[in-house]
Amino acid sequence: MKYVLSAVAVSVLVACSPAQNDSSQTAETQQVEKQQAESMQVKYPETRKGDTVDTYFDTKVKDPYRWLEDDRSAETEAWVEAQNEVTFNHLEKIPFRDKIEKRLTELWNYEKVSAPFKEGDYTYYYKNDGLQNQYVVYRKKNDSDEEEVFLDPNTFSEDGTTSLAQLTFSEDGKLAAYSISEGGSDWRKIIVIDAETKERLEDPLVDVKFSGISWKGNEGFYYSSYDKPEGSELSAKTDQHKLYYHELGTPQSDDELVFGGTDAQKHRYVGGYVTDDNQFLVISAANSTSGNKLFIKDLSKEDAPLVTVVDDYDSDVSVLDSEDGKLYIETNREAPNGRVVVVDAGAPQEANWSDLIPETEHVLNPTTGAGYIFAEYMVDAVSQVKQFDYQGKEIRQIDLPGVGSAGGFGGKDDAETLYYSFTNYSTPQTIYALNPDTGESTVYEESGADFDSSNYESKQVFYTSKDGTQVPMIITYKKGTELDGSNPTILYGYGGFNISLTPSFSIANAAWLEMGGVYAVANLRGGGEYGKAWHDAGTKMQKQNVFDDFIAAAEYLIDEDYTSKEKLAIRGGSNGGLLVGATMTQRPDLFAVALPAVGVLDMLRYHTFTAGAGWAYDYGTAEDSKEMFQYLLNYSPVHNVEQGVEYPATLITTGDHDDRVVPAHSFKFAAELQDKAGGNAPQLIRIETNAGHGAGTPVSKTIEQYSDIFGFTLYHMGYQSLPNE
Repeated sequence: MKYVLSAVAVSVLVACSPAQNDSSQTAETQQVEKQQAESMQVKYPETRKGDTVDTYFDTKVKDPYRWLEDDRSAETEAWVEAQNEVTFNHLEKIPFRDKIEKRLTELWNYEKVSAPFKEGDYTYYYKNDGLQNQYVVYRKKNDSDEEEVFLDPNTFSEDGTTSLAQLTFSEDGKLAAYSISEGGSDWRKIIVIDAETKERLEDPLVDVKFSGISWKGNEGFYYSSYDKPEGSELSAKTDQHKLYYHELGTPQSDDELVFGGTDAQKHRYVGGYVTDDNQFLVISAANSTSGNKLFIKDLSKEDAPLVTVVDDYDSDVSVLDSEDGKLYIETNREAPNGRVVVVDAGAPQEANWSDLIPETEHVLNPTTGAGYIFAEYMVDAVSQVKQFDYQGKEIRQIDLPGVGSAGGFGGKDDAETLYYSFTNYSTPQTIYALNPDTGESTVYEESGADFDSSNYESKQVFYTSKDGTQVPMIITYKKGTELDGSNPTILYGYGGFNISLTPSFSIANAAWLEMGGVYAVANLRGGGEYGKAWHDAGTKMQKQNVFDDFIAAAEYLIDEDYTSKEKLAIRGGSNGGLLVGATMTQRPDLFAVALPAVGVLDMLRYHTFTAGAGWAYDYGTAEDSKEMFQYLLNYSPVHNVEQGVEYPATLITTGDHDDRVVPAHSFKFAAELQDKAGGNAPQLIRIETNAGHGAGTPVSKTIEQYSDIFGFTLYHMGYQSLPNE
C-alpha cells in the first residue's frame, strides 16, 4: 500500500501545531481540524504489475497494466471497486462538498423546454420539469393546447441510466422510430411505434451503433451498425460499418445490406439518409473522423445504380438538400472554411459543381428551413447568421440577441416559423421564434434558471502560443472580480477533431462562477474555430501545438493575475482528457489540480479498441512509422508519468460502460500516477458505474459528479470553506 497525506492536510496539520497556533483558536477547533486533516490521508489500493512488453520497430515498451484492459475480468472489477472506495472516502470528507451539491441541485431545478417541431398532426417538444433524470417528449395536437406525454425515458429503467438517444418520424408523422442507450453504451436498440397509439409495432432492432434512422416513406428506414464483435462489446475493435434497410413487419435478420458488405466497401463509418423530397438515398463512407466518400442512389427509379459523387477522403462532403433534380452540397473541398455548391443530380461529380454560397474567411455551418438556407458563420468562435435563398442571394443577416452562440434555424420546407437557441457562458439558453419572411425574432421560451447573468461578464482575449500563433480565449467571471492572482480558476480545452468550443451556458459552470470562480475556455488548434487549416495544425505530428496552446493559456491567466498556479485547475474530456493528461505530465509545476475526463491516454494502443482506429486522422498510430510511434510515445500520458515527480492533485473520471474511449485508458493512467507520483497531492480515479462516455447521463449522477469535481478542485487549491463564504 502507498500512503499519501494531501498537501492541504499537511498545511492544516502545520497550522494546528503549537508554534503556529492563534490564541483565538480553541483547542477544540484545532483538534477537529487535525482529525479532519488526518482523515484525508489517501491509501492507494495495490495494483498488480504484469510483465507485458511490446516492441515497436526497434523499441521495447513495457505495459505493466495491460490486464486492466480486460473489462470483463473479476480482477479488474475488484480493482474498480477498491479504487472507488478510496476515492469516494476522500471526496465525502471534503467539508463543503455537500453545500456544492445543494446549490447545484437548486440551480438545476427549473423547467427546461426545447424548441418545438411538427410531425403529422402534432407539435412535439422535449421538457424536463427540473430534476428529472431524462428529458420527456411531449406533444400537442396542432389545434390544441392540451399536452400529453409521448415518450418518457425516465420509465425506461429504474435507475434512469437508459436514455433516449434518437427519435425520428416517417414523412406523414404516423410512424416513429427511436433508439435507446442502456448504461451509456454506444450500442443501441431501435424501437418502432405507431405514433398515434404509441403501441410497439414489432420487436426492437438490436446491436445498432453509430447510426442514424432515416425513413423511406412509411415502408421502412435505413440504419447502420457493425457486426457484434467477439469478446467484450465494450472494448473489442469494430472497423467494418454497414448500412442496412429495414422493412417494417420483417425480422431484422432479413434486413437488406445496402452498403459496406464487401472488401471494396469496407469503411469504419458508414451512414445513409434520405433527402427530404424522398428522391435520393445519400451514403457517406469514411475511415476516420475527417474526410469521406459520397454516393447517391435515385430511389424514384427501380434498380437505380449507386452513383459516386466524391471518391476520396480528402474533404468533408454531404448533401444539404435536394430540390427539382438538383443537389445542394455542403463541403470543405477546395474551401477549408466551407462552402455550399449546387449540381445537377444526374451528373453530381465535382467538375460540375457551381458555388451557391462561396467560401469566406469565416467557417460556415449551413442549415435549411422554410425554403431558405441559413448560413451560420463562426467569427472568432462567436455566431453570425445570414439567410440565403436557393439561388444564392443573401436575403438578410439575422439580428441576434447578443454575442454568443446561435443554433437551430432548421425545419421543413413549408414551415411558417423556425426556431433557434441563443446562449453564452453567462446567459442561460433562450429559444427564439423566427419569422423567415421578415427576419423578425421573438422570445419563444425564456430560461427559468435561478442565475442573474447581469452580475457576470465574459471577455475574449488573444494570447500568444509558443510558436507565435495568436489563440483566442474567453474568460468569464463575476463583475468586480479583483485580478490579484487569487481567484480559483478552471481552464477548459479540447483542441481536436475539428470541434469548435463556442460560448454556451452550463448550470454546473454557473455554480462555479457563483462560488467566486473564474472559467476560461481556450480555442486551441486542432479545433474547428478557424476551419480545416486550424484543425490540421493540431493533428498527427503537429499535436504538440495543442498542448503548447493550452500551456500558454495557463501562463496568460497567471501572468495577467486572473489566478496563480496554486489556484489553477485544468479540465477536459475525451480528446480533452488527453489534453489534460499531456499538459499535466509536461508541465506539472503549472497547475494545482488536473481533471482529465474519459480521456484518450494510451496513445500507443488507442486504435486497437472499439472504433478508435477512426481517430487516426488526428493522432496517427504507433504502427504508421517509426517517427509517428516516437512522436506519440513522447506525449502519451500513460507513458510519460515519471518517478518522483510532484504532479497536481488529480481526479480522473470515467465510466465503466464507456465503449467509445474505453476506461482502460483512465485505469492505466491512474495506476501509473499512484505508483510513481511524488509529493503529497492525491492521484485518484472516480469510476461511474453503469455509465458511458457522457451522453444520456442521468441528472442525479451529473449533479453528484460536479459536486465531487468542484469539491476536489477547491479543497486541493487550499480552501477549507467555499471561496464566496
